[in-house]
Amino acid sequence: MPDFENWLEKILFASRWLLAPFYLGLVGAVIVLLWHFGVEFMHLVHAATDTEESVVVAILSLVDLVLVANLLIIIIFAGYENFVSKMDTGDHEDRPEWMGHVDFADLKMKLIGSIIAISGIELLKVFMHVGAMSNQEIAWKVGIQVIFLLSGLVFAVMDKLGANNNHGDGEGS
Repeated sequence: MPDFENWLEKILFASRWLLAPFYLGLVGAVIVLLWHFGVEFMHLVHAATDTEESVVVAILSLVDLVLVANLLIIIIFAGYENFVSKMDTGDHEDRPEWMGHVDFADLKMKLIGSIIAISGIELLKVFMHVGAMSNQEIAWKVGIQVIFLLSGLVFAVMDKLGANNNHGDGEGS
C-alpha cells in the first residue's frame, strides 16, 4: 500500500503543472490588452481636440486597462510561484520586490483592491456622462461599487482575524 500512496502523491504533486497553461493564457490576455491599449490610445489622440470630458474619459480608459494588466501580472507571477513552481530569476535587477512574497491571502487582497479600483474608474466614467444615463443605471453602478467596497472590507476583516488567530504556534488550546 505505501507504494500506491507514494505513486498517488507523486501524481498529485505533478498535477500542479496543469496550471501552467492557464498562466500562459493570462500572458496572452496581457498581449490582447496591449493591443486594446493601443486602440484606446488612438482614441485619446483623436479626443485631444474634443472636449475636456472626452479626454478625461479616454485617459480613464487607459488607466483602467493598465490596472487590469497589472492585476494579471500579479496573478501570473504570484499564482505560478504559489501553486506551480518558484521562478528562478537569480538576482536579476528587474525582479519586482514583491515577487516571492505574495501568498494566497495577499493575492486575494490585491485582487479585490484592483477590482474596487477598476470599478471606481468605471464609476468615474459614468459620472462624466451622468446626463446620458438614467438614474436607475447610475444607482445600479453605484450599488455595484458599494458591494465591491463591502466585499473588500469583509476580506480585510477576515484576513485580520485570521492573522490574529495563531494556528500552529505550538501551544495547546
